[in-house]
Amino acid sequence: MTEDNALNPDPQHPVVHVVHGPDAYRNAVAALQAFDLSPVRGKRVLLKPNVGRMTDPGSGVNTNPEVVAAAIDVFRAAGAEVAIGESPIAGVKTPEAFERCGMTRMAVERDCPLIDMDVRKPVPVAVPFGKVIQELKVCADVFDFDFVVSIPVMKIHMHTGVTLSVKNMKGCLWRRSKVDLHMLPQLEGTSDKSLDIAIGDMATVLRPHFVLIDGSIGMEGLGPGAGTPKALDVVLAGSDAFAADAVACRLMGRNAESVPHLRIGATNGCGIIDLNQIAVFPSDWEAHAAEFAASPQNLTIEFPGIEVLDRNSCSACQSTLLMFLRRFGESLADYIPAGEPLRVAIGKGHAELPPGTLCIGQCTCKQKDAGIFVPGCPPVPSQIFKMLSESEEGCGS
Repeated sequence: MTEDNALNPDPQHPVVHVVHGPDAYRNAVAALQAFDLSPVRGKRVLLKPNVGRMTDPGSGVNTNPEVVAAAIDVFRAAGAEVAIGESPIAGVKTPEAFERCGMTRMAVERDCPLIDMDVRKPVPVAVPFGKVIQELKVCADVFDFDFVVSIPVMKIHMHTGVTLSVKNMKGCLWRRSKVDLHMLPQLEGTSDKSLDIAIGDMATVLRPHFVLIDGSIGMEGLGPGAGTPKALDVVLAGSDAFAADAVACRLMGRNAESVPHLRIGATNGCGIIDLNQIAVFPSDWEAHAAEFAASPQNLTIEFPGIEVLDRNSCSACQSTLLMFLRRFGESLADYIPAGEPLRVAIGKGHAELPPGTLCIGQCTCKQKDAGIFVPGCPPVPSQIFKMLSESEEGCGS
């Protein structure tokens, strides 16, 4: 859907503009106005922010509504018809997520349509050269538009290193089909995660025509949903998603070549991540870079007495688990078995689990006899603690 991209007339020489300042709206307007947007005149433009979770504004989890507001205003000024669309993570309802993060209020003020892309039946899209996926279920609304603009928030991701404009397009996959990308078996002959390979496969058929990356308040640490907000006060724009993500990586203190899904996608011919081939403006753009803390490799470091058993889980269950541990961690001492850790399992890939394991989420239902099973996709933290505390046997039996 991006082979003939009028917004990217010279794909071998991508351009990215970085704007820094205290006003996210003005930054976004300036970044957009640095490009010739005349090809959108008389066309339909879908703005695809990251509104995948139920969080408040300023948390660094969802895209800043002011950045999306700027996109509405600038693309309308260029003569386009504009709408906002999203398909969030499993367990989150799109209208509620829009409302919670302030996107609804902003969109109503501008009379801009908000689209729940999970309502209609999906369109199957073949992935002819896919290494781990051969077909995607893409939200039907995507095909009603001439241009798709990815507007992610700048975040660390516990599985994929970072989540930016390329991975944000995973929110154009219908409902729970997103989870399928987390459940793929390891591809023989490579050390790359199948999730990263799948995102690279996805990019061969589903990538945006234009990118506006929200770095006003990003997220470091336990991203994409349970990390720490990090203010960077930048917005960047470009017509090559990989080039824009490469610049964003550098602003986060990383190299795109070290982010597997970006390296794989670039190898697939989906875009350019070599900064030497990208024209970035202004010349002093790297002065705004700041190191984003990585996700910890072992959660037992942050939560003593807890052993997380994670096989093929998605970020929805991971974020729920992390929020549960943060909220109730100090109350878990009574439930930690003497002489051994409290074992908590998430993910679909467990063949067996130790007796007494706390099994969280629908993907662990086959192992529910191992200990305490908390259903949901995902369950909420309070539900997990309630079932743990009310269990007659507990996890220490």
